[in-house]
Amino acid sequence: MTNAQATDKHPGELTDVPGWFPPLDQMLFTWFLEGQQKQGIKGDLLELGVYMGKSAILLGQHLQNGEKFTVCDLFEGDAPDGANQAESAKSYASLTRQTFERNYLSFHDELPTVIAAPSSVVPEKVSPASCRFIHVDASHLYEHVHGDIGAAHDILVPEGIVVLDDFRSEHTPGVSVAAWEAVLNRGLRPICLSTQKLYGTWGDPEPLQEELLEMLRLRSDVGLSVQSAAGHRLVRARSRGMKPPPFPVSRHYVAPPAAAKAPAAEVTESRAARPARPAPSRARRLAKDLLPPLVTRAVRRARAKRA
Repeated sequence: MTNAQATDKHPGELTDVPGWFPPLDQMLFTWFLEGQQKQGIKGDLLELGVYMGKSAILLGQHLQNGEKFTVCDLFEGDAPDGANQAESAKSYASLTRQTFERNYLSFHDELPTVIAAPSSVVPEKVSPASCRFIHVDASHLYEHVHGDIGAAHDILVPEGIVVLDDFRSEHTPGVSVAAWEAVLNRGLRPICLSTQKLYGTWGDPEPLQEELLEMLRLRSDVGLSVQSAAGHRLVRARSRGMKPPPFPVSRHYVAPPAAAKAPAAEVTESRAARPARPAPSRARRLAKDLLPPLVTRAVRRARAKRA
């Protein structure tokens, strides 16, 4: 993972917001959140680690009446330990709360509840069994991810969904260990795996998996496979040139200027395009036949007179 570059401009579209949120995961977030709404599942939303706000902006679009959205990030604050401080300085030096809030408010009228602190304080701020969807994308260190997963278990409603970012990246082995440990020993049941994220639940994943498989099999822009490991069905999805799902533009969006119209090409009439000449009349045909002999006789008489 390389550092996404910050920008001091207001984003016009979601694609203008720096961050690591591929089209496949944008589609999956949208599908899960819309599915919860259709099923009448109520609960708050929570994101641990927001960076510039790209995924938070999408999450905020799916808030239902009476629900609350909470985000947690260190921003410019101090990390709880030296390893976390080093991680923040290396990967998130350009992150500021001001940048996040500017980006978020470009798309929404109100900010979520912002916790500017380590994710370890979240259980003190968010009520147990209150959230239906949690995105965990904070520290990549095992100890912190282990704690974030434990907090998600307590904060989610029984059928809620947790999404673990970077569970398979080569530079984040701590996330991988914590994620699969939760699957093997802490009751987390995978729903599906994208290239970047693990989607899971502590409820029953099978009904969601069946609906998800039905949807994914109809798409030509998704590679799909189903495997089994340690008694878990693993639905794996990968992008095949997928485009991001439609998303409303921001209040700062400026439509690109319309392309200037090219000057009309000069029309040259071809011989084939000209109308056919009308057939000569009978008088014209007679004149054509008689005129040459008369002219010839007149010329001969003129020459004879000169001689």
